[in-house]
Amino acid sequence: MRKISTLFLLLVASAMLFASEVRPVKNLIVMIPDGTSISVYSAARWFKYYNGMGERLNVDPYITGTVTTFSSNAPIGDSAPTGSAYATGVLQQTGNVAIHPEVSENDLFPVDATRTFQPAATILEALKIEKQKAVGLVVTCEFPHATPADFSAHHYKRSNYKALAPQIAYQNLDVLFGGGNGILTSDIKKHFENKGTTLISDDRLALLNYSGPGKVWALFGEKALPYNIDRNPDKVPSLAEMTEKAIELLSKKENGFFLMVEGSQVDWAAHANDAATMIDEYLAFDEAVGKAIEFAKADGNTAVVIISDHGNSGFSIGSSRCGGYDRLSLEDLFRTVSGYKLSNNGLESILIDTPPAQFKSVFKKYTGIDLTNEELETLLSSKNYQESDYTKVGSSNNLAHNIGKILNERTCFGFTTGGHTGEEVLLAAYHPQGDVPRGNVRNTEVNRYLQEVSGLESSLQELSDRIFAKHPEVFKGMSYSINRENPDFPVLMVKKGRTRMEIPAFSSVGRKNGKPFDIGSVVVYIDKNDTFYLPVSLREMF
Repeated sequence: MRKISTLFLLLVASAMLFASEVRPVKNLIVMIPDGTSISVYSAARWFKYYNGMGERLNVDPYITGTVTTFSSNAPIGDSAPTGSAYATGVLQQTGNVAIHPEVSENDLFPVDATRTFQPAATILEALKIEKQKAVGLVVTCEFPHATPADFSAHHYKRSNYKALAPQIAYQNLDVLFGGGNGILTSDIKKHFENKGTTLISDDRLALLNYSGPGKVWALFGEKALPYNIDRNPDKVPSLAEMTEKAIELLSKKENGFFLMVEGSQVDWAAHANDAATMIDEYLAFDEAVGKAIEFAKADGNTAVVIISDHGNSGFSIGSSRCGGYDRLSLEDLFRTVSGYKLSNNGLESILIDTPPAQFKSVFKKYTGIDLTNEELETLLSSKNYQESDYTKVGSSNNLAHNIGKILNERTCFGFTTGGHTGEEVLLAAYHPQGDVPRGNVRNTEVNRYLQEVSGLESSLQELSDRIFAKHPEVFKGMSYSINRENPDFPVLMVKKGRTRMEIPAFSSVGRKNGKPFDIGSVVVYIDKNDTFYLPVSLREMF
């Protein structure tokens, strides 16, 4: 009873927050600096000032409040459910990607058990289907990673790239720039050919010079792009370059566009407790913010919303290592970190192939630090491998961890953890008429604003019920079975009279009497309840 009352109060508060009219715009850009705590903004701002790069961040004039971001059953969120809450308005559990969660004894607010595992329609899908807008994603991680998947795919397990990657491809996005060449399958490439989608692989100039009218994907690296601090600017585009190009292409579309831009690896650097890289990653994201705001102001019909999905690492400017905190100068705080030329991982990749006798000189070349003999022994005794799980780089006994520990000992920065944290995050927004959310809002309220500023007439839940209905309900009274010849990609087989239909999982292309047809949205299969979720309109094809 107490939870129901609390939910009612939240709904009332939300209604009051958005009581004033939000005037819809033609274009919407959502920008997410993943895992960026408020302290990162402060450090990036002072870093810029110390290094003569300006006094303010591009985001600064547009900060309007904070967001309380969380999972359905925990105050500290994982990227998959917190990003999904922005995309769908539905609270979800760790690992969930745009899907209704299971009921938990720890649920913070009531969870509808009747919807468990139903895919939750995203703002990207709604604007593509309901408004016929062009849609795009720009990220620095691999394209099926949590946040891009949150806006364009559905599953209960974020690590299931076999299910997520094809869904993103079959969304028929107008633009996708990011990482993940090694994740593309022959089926995805064949689909691109069928749809006339241009695929650019590891070619920065081809991307920047692209001017075609068709859909385009540009991927760099087998998985993620390198950290910005490690990036070869001649070969790999910056986040700002990719954002500017995406806006240039999408803005040509008559009905307007939706674009989600993620500074994916602020989060990864925070997990690694790599202060210099974290600051640099955020500044690279802030440069992209500048490009988006510049376009929005000139266009006059574009809104921009900038929101981190959660905090990370408990990063602080100030540490127990440094006494006299109020007497530390700007140089005391930022001189050393300003001399780091590579990420911990980037330096690790060089030291792995460096003879022990040259460790000290190589280390100083890239950090400005003279290693002590004890520190040298620590590096040489490291596990000589790169940690495969980026969330554990900051806590494993790998070389990157030990590099970071040595670098951090030379600074006055602090970290409390190598994981996510539960504090509120900054909210920033631009609207041509000033209709922006203010104060402290919850992640689900951010989604409500996205729906309103987009001018959606029907809710995302209504769309979910239309395009993600259970197959026994859609094909009630018909004969159907599931072909599990390929267990990763089962196919729903439906027949009525002389009509036969084949509907593959995680695709938007079916076959009717042997001929391919466009389903209109992706089909999602959930093995836990052995159910296909698909459009109600398919029933009308029999």
